[in-house]
Amino acid sequence: MKRIYSVLVENRAGVLGKVAGLFARRCYNIDSLVVGETDDPEVSCMTIVSSGDQRTIEQIEKQLNKKLDVIKVKTFDESQSISRELMLIKVKYNKSTRRDIMEITEMMKGDIVDMSKNMMMIQICDVPERVELFISMLQQISIVEVARTGTVALPKCKDK
Repeated sequence: MKRIYSVLVENRAGVLGKVAGLFARRCYNIDSLVVGETDDPEVSCMTIVSSGDQRTIEQIEKQLNKKLDVIKVKTFDESQSISRELMLIKVKYNKSTRRDIMEITEMMKGDIVDMSKNMMMIQICDVPERVELFISMLQQISIVEVARTGTVALPKCKDK
């Protein structure tokens, strides 16, 4: 079972290390980790995706709440949230593969952001599963390099 943790923390040096250490000491896996400043420069938001059984998921939340630098922990699963991942992917092309790459990119709603005589860089922002699909579709052509952000997520909007 996958769980997304949205963790508000004090924006100070060493906080990321403490949180990562908590996961390492208890042998919890981090599937994805993204950290960014919030609208308040003294607060950062860590979006952590982890998986495990129900007990592990509950333990992670309890342990995160015990950390002094942690302000608030919200948890939600994939069905309760909107999540996205950003990826830049550099591919090599020739005359016979150029059109295929462009069609795949258009079909997957990606953007060509840089190009040279025989390489292009494509940007895609989508759910993690579609980012994986995009990689698999380009795998047969010629991937040179990939950079991915990891998952960012927020709970779905609800009217109160």
